[in-house]
Amino acid sequence: MSEDEELEHIKRKRLLEIQKRLLIAKTLETQKKTEEPKLPDPKEVLTQIFSEDAWKVYVTAEQQYPQVTKEVTKALITLKETGKIHSRITGEQLYWLYMQLGVRIRMETKIRILEGGELKTIADKLRGK
Repeated sequence: MSEDEELEHIKRKRLLEIQKRLLIAKTLETQKKTEEPKLPDPKEVLTQIFSEDAWKVYVTAEQQYPQVTKEVTKALITLKETGKIHSRITGEQLYWLYMQLGVRIRMETKIRILEGGELKTIADKLRGK
């Protein structure tokens, strides 16, 4: 065999090896995709069980306590999937859940007074506006 023929033979061998590796990688990737059960998006599941007020509490809790909220989310999803949650969760119920866990969520509160057909804040009321 001449040098050129040997070089061609080596190139062909390398090309076949690379093609085999690619084929194996593709088959492994497709097997993983078919084997992995598709987990539902947590936000979609929570949308099914949260009321509008519950979302406000959830977002506030997520900002203040991200790790705890992640665990609460997992627990709520598990309860929903097992059928233990039948009705929508209100903001008060979710707030109470966090309180039972020992997590105090600081919610923004506003006190308004209806006077003369318009809502006034306490500060406006005290100023006499």
